[in-house]
Amino acid sequence: MNSGELVDLGQQLRVDSVRAAAAAGSGHPTSSMSAADLMAVLLANHLHYDFERPAHPCNDRLILSKGHASPLLYAAYKAAGAIDDEELLTFRELGSRLEGHPTPRRLPWVETATGSLGQGLPVGVGVALAGKRLDRAGDYRVWVLCGDSELAEGSVWEAAEHAAYEHLDNLTAVVDVNRLGQRGPTRHGHDLDAYARRFQAFGWHTVEVDGHDVDAVDRAYGEALSTRGQPTAILARTLKGRGVAAVEDREGLHGKPLPDADEAVAELGGPRDLRVEVHEPPATRMLHAVRTGPVELPRWDLGEEVATRDAYGKALAALGGGRGDVVALDGEVSDSTRAEFFAKEHPERFFECYIAEQQLVAAAVGLAARGWVPYASSFAAFLTRAHDFVRMAAVSGAGINVVGSHAGVAIGQDGPSQMGLEDLAMFRAVHGSTVLYPCDANQTAHLVGAMAGLDGVRYLRTSRGKSAVIYPPGEEFPVGGSKVLRSSADDRLTLVAAGVTVPEALAAADALDERGIQVRVIDLYSVKPVDRATLRQAAEDTGCLLTVEDHHEEGGLGDAVLDAFVDGRPVPRLARLAVRTMPGSASPAEQLRAAGIDAESIAASVELLVEQAVVR
Repeated sequence: MNSGELVDLGQQLRVDSVRAAAAAGSGHPTSSMSAADLMAVLLANHLHYDFERPAHPCNDRLILSKGHASPLLYAAYKAAGAIDDEELLTFRELGSRLEGHPTPRRLPWVETATGSLGQGLPVGVGVALAGKRLDRAGDYRVWVLCGDSELAEGSVWEAAEHAAYEHLDNLTAVVDVNRLGQRGPTRHGHDLDAYARRFQAFGWHTVEVDGHDVDAVDRAYGEALSTRGQPTAILARTLKGRGVAAVEDREGLHGKPLPDADEAVAELGGPRDLRVEVHEPPATRMLHAVRTGPVELPRWDLGEEVATRDAYGKALAALGGGRGDVVALDGEVSDSTRAEFFAKEHPERFFECYIAEQQLVAAAVGLAARGWVPYASSFAAFLTRAHDFVRMAAVSGAGINVVGSHAGVAIGQDGPSQMGLEDLAMFRAVHGSTVLYPCDANQTAHLVGAMAGLDGVRYLRTSRGKSAVIYPPGEEFPVGGSKVLRSSADDRLTLVAAGVTVPEALAAADALDERGIQVRVIDLYSVKPVDRATLRQAAEDTGCLLTVEDHHEEGGLGDAVLDAFVDGRPVPRLARLAVRTMPGSASPAEQLRAAGIDAESIAASVELLVEQAVVR
């Protein structure tokens, strides 16, 4: 398009943003209006995208990091012919695809859910990594439209450093510097140089531009396309509410429809119906070709002493040998998580994300958006930093595998800062998640393989210390299942354990048997979904369930067991052993004893519960 047509297109995008928000009675039209010219030039002159084939491997990837400006994105879809005017005016309605913040669950042209600020660029880094290192159709561009307010988020700078380190010259961040946040001015206002210095310090090429000068914006995009060896940040000075005097560059109007939409539309020149012929992506390149073949998971003999983290690393390496779509990421602890086993065998598919857990998970989401199957690992405790990225991954419907090692007090002397004691609760609370906690090597290997075929967010909890293999090679462990390890008609109570507490529960059961007390033992390796049938049967048979977990009592195994009885079933007598104090430094055995979750403590609790039942 020429300059005049681009100006008209920008005005159309503003008008349609105003109209959509007016129809909804809510939304962020002024945030959309500031970036309208940036979007117009990109859509008409630089984006290569086939809207009829959103999965086309050579499509450019557009991420609206400032997701609240969704009216602008939907107006652009209308200009490209992807939606019509009738659908545009369903914005924010029940059942509409045009939600308040965009999500790929609703729209095939959306790469990732946004709206939690500071996430678009980190995910964009993951998409760009796929283009640079994995996809044969690697010439596609990744465009991320950011707001200036979100540059206060630390996750943005994790992404900035990683993008420069990886020389992602296929990534362009377009920053809409409109000066105003939600409650007032942003930290740096219109000081473009303040932002430029920060990006330059991380190794980015920067371009400062008037965001309402379509010719200057066009040249800036061209400069980004020609830059080699580093990502580009286009810093565009804009005005919030551009084009309508009553709202332009004024505070107090964020997230509100315009006071008089009809008057605003007239001031912007009235409705238009321009159609943009978006450039087609190249047609000659192919999507990444990945090899597939049989997966020979590692096997261990009964009685071998193996840490589940070791089993994870070896199983992941084996999975990568059979499936070329599997990739691994780690937060600079791969020698501890054992992701290093994968890195050594498949270095081209391993991504070191360093100590930046938000970027770790975001990169996994970006890789998943491009069709890869990511496994991202760190210490379970440190994954709490990335919880919002996990939460938004679920909003996107992204398929990612997250692995937390060094869980619980069982890690020993390192102390509470290193102990994952909240992770089960955190991941159980995520919509549509799967949470797995294996107790031995063969179980771990099986679950690592099974995770690759699941949907949504999948979490695997692994342990630092070695434990005896209790399951034979070839044993099956269906997700949503459990294993009954001890059972008799005379069981007085059921012990429910997972991970490191399984061998403790078995030892307690053996000790109790010598005292004439029989107990059932269930290995609840699938914490979510939980095996309701087995738990209900155990409650019916034994009358009392005692959960034992190396985790805080809130939200972990005990609550997962309770969930088996939420549909009106009678709730059994339920007791819990969990970590209730703040641990210090001690040996693993001392930690388990202090928390009251070792075999001796379990046996003592059982005896007390049985005695109380007799008294009753």
